[in-house]
Amino acid sequence: MQLEIKIDSSYTMPKMILLTDKITDEVRAIIKKLSDEKPQLLCGFLNDTVELLEQAALIRVYASSGKIFAVTSQAEYLLKLRLYELEERLDKNIFVRISNSEIINLKNVKNFDLSFVGTICVTLSNGTVTYVSRRYVTKIKQLLGI
Repeated sequence: MQLEIKIDSSYTMPKMILLTDKITDEVRAIIKKLSDEKPQLLCGFLNDTVELLEQAALIRVYASSGKIFAVTSQAEYLLKLRLYELEERLDKNIFVRISNSEIINLKNVKNFDLSFVGTICVTLSNGTVTYVSRRYVTKIKQLLGI
């Protein structure tokens, strides 16, 4: 992708023009990012308090016993959203679904262990070890370019 910026004092408001031969996923992502007026906030419940969670602070989001939890380096929060709703809200360039019950932050992955047959073992920055389900292995391998 090429990026060109022109500074022109005759423009009082920024104007963006996107030139492309076809609408691709990359173009859709750019349009979505530019058209989102409000940030996608996440609220996490911890004891009797509600805290705003920054996406960058999330290590993983997972489902357990019918509840959804978000893990940060500070605490584990209860969320009121479903995983598919979180998947829509979270940045698709940073977060990836690895199973029907878990989404991870790729920036908080220490390593991927491919020695297991049929699955991938993921070690996260907080020491948590989790596994990519067989259904998502191909997607993860494509993402990693292997």
